Amino acid sequence: MNEARLDDLNNRPESYKHIWEGDYLKAVQGAYYQKEMLTAEQEGRIGRVARDPLMQIRAFWDIGGTGAKADATAIWIAQFVGREIRVLDYYEAQGQPLSEHIGWLRQNGYEKALMVLPHDGATRDRVHNVSFESALNDAGFETQVIPNQGAGAVKMRIEAVRRILPSIWFNEETTVAGRKALSWYHEKWDEKRGIGLGAEHDWSSHGADAFGLMCVSYEQPVQKHKRQAYSGKESYESTSWMAE
Repeated sequence: MNEARLDDLNNRPESYKHIWEGDYLKAVQGAYYQKEMLTAEQEGRIGRVARDPLMQIRAFWDIGGTGAKADATAIWIAQFVGREIRVLDYYEAQGQPLSEHIGWLRQNGYEKALMVLPHDGATRDRVHNVSFESALNDAGFETQVIPNQGAGAVKMRIEAVRRILPSIWFNEETTVAGRKALSWYHEKWDEKRGIGLGAEHDWSSHGADAFGLMCVSYEQPVQKHKRQAYSGKESYESTSWMAE
């Protein structure tokens, strides 16, 4: 019995507590970050993480839409401190307009944070003819858009997260929902053919995508940020994220 228990602890740590200590299973088979998140817990990197008043706060977005069936918007709040990423907060809301997200940022003291957006942040809304980036600029926020990673972008984000997670610290109280999403985010599996079909798009993917954006941003060269309203040619988004 002890030998089997040690084998699970060493080789299947993500399932150890579920099998041997009666803990509930926190993720599914094929979860991308379950092992790394368990390691963060074991190493004490999930606890009280204080904001450094001298370091820039960054807000990493996955942009959703408005309406009951729209994708959720997710935001991770973090600071890059030396070779560490200190995650301070997590926010997620479904079907809410941009004004709701901005309200949360201001209420929690993140009005001076750098808004880091995925490439679709520069895409204009078809209804209101304004980009997410320019709307945030007009609201007084500094922004940065991460360029489209092209083919294989999801895989690149997953690999970046796996590389950087050992250097990430989480504020336990305010990141519960985000950490659950990271632990659940998993490969879609074709049972009949026995092959993976890429990342499953479900409730966990919004938080995971925003987290992946953070890790990609951490590894990229420093870019110029924007505070002024956006101008120039842009593509158009078919679904509105603005208030109707």
